[in-house]
Amino acid sequence: MQNGNQPLISVIVPVYNTKAYLARCVDSVCAQTYSNLEILLIDDGSTDGTGEMCDKYVTKDRRIKVFHKENGGSSTARNLGLQKAEGAYIGFVDSDDYIAPDMYERLWRGTQKYDASVVQIGRDEVDEQGNRLPDICIPPEKDTLIGHRDFLRELLLHKGDCSFCTKLFRRDVLEGRQFPVGALNEDFHFLVEILPEIGTVVSLPGQAYHVFYRMNSNSRKADKEQLSRVYEDNIWNADMVLAGINASERDLHTIAVRFGIFQRLDYMLHVPIRQMNRENDFYMQVVRRLRRDWWKGIRNPYLTMKNKLYLTLFVIAPRGIRKLHRKIKKLS
Repeated sequence: MQNGNQPLISVIVPVYNTKAYLARCVDSVCAQTYSNLEILLIDDGSTDGTGEMCDKYVTKDRRIKVFHKENGGSSTARNLGLQKAEGAYIGFVDSDDYIAPDMYERLWRGTQKYDASVVQIGRDEVDEQGNRLPDICIPPEKDTLIGHRDFLRELLLHKGDCSFCTKLFRRDVLEGRQFPVGALNEDFHFLVEILPEIGTVVSLPGQAYHVFYRMNSNSRKADKEQLSRVYEDNIWNADMVLAGINASERDLHTIAVRFGIFQRLDYMLHVPIRQMNRENDFYMQVVRRLRRDWWKGIRNPYLTMKNKLYLTLFVIAPRGIRKLHRKIKKLS
């Protein structure tokens, strides 16, 4: 569908029990300076009245469409959105986040200026107390074109942004594809899969996507005795990337090895101490892999001295180091 010179953009919003935040999110999408939108609210089996809120929005803005489904997770909601989307371009917004009024106009203009299939813009994060959190990804100072191999390199060095929410995709890039179901950090997995077809990612300056850092979401647990599945999925993603990189690409292969070690160290720093035992198969696999790769890690130029210290300590005495780490955190 065209509206003058503006092609239709489909904005997919997976929704699950975010009644307190939904209005801010949807209102920010409706207020876009780029007007030719269809806004797909995918209610993933909400139980707190969020689904009913979605239905009321249909009467407020004709661009809004609502679809209800049984609860299956964010990936299944996004996949349903992809099936229902009619736009020439597709974007994603999480229902507890919100966006700047000109975000989609800026992203669309970027696709036209550079004939790009994917354009991204920066994001910031705010916690539940309204505090601005440190930036995870630093946006460029000017428009930047990044080849897919360089973009992968940035992702593996934790400098790039894998979020689908900060990007606008030309429809054909996502045609016939799906987010992996049952996984967290599905954005990373999906993006790595399609990067070769994307070719070049255009990165714009500024921060137009606003992340609401909410505890007890899928990837954030307030209870320290609970471990989010995301830490395990991050390791699977790291292994998937390493398996797809030819050893002849020495620099990228070395960076991928670093990425796998880093993700395992991150797991070791978050797994509850009571789960650090021989009955926990995944934990034991992580320990064995760190021991196997210790020498590679020590020689890896992309791991910091702090990373290498943690690697060595976790190889020697994982539970003891975690107990010491917890005491230090309580004192700081």
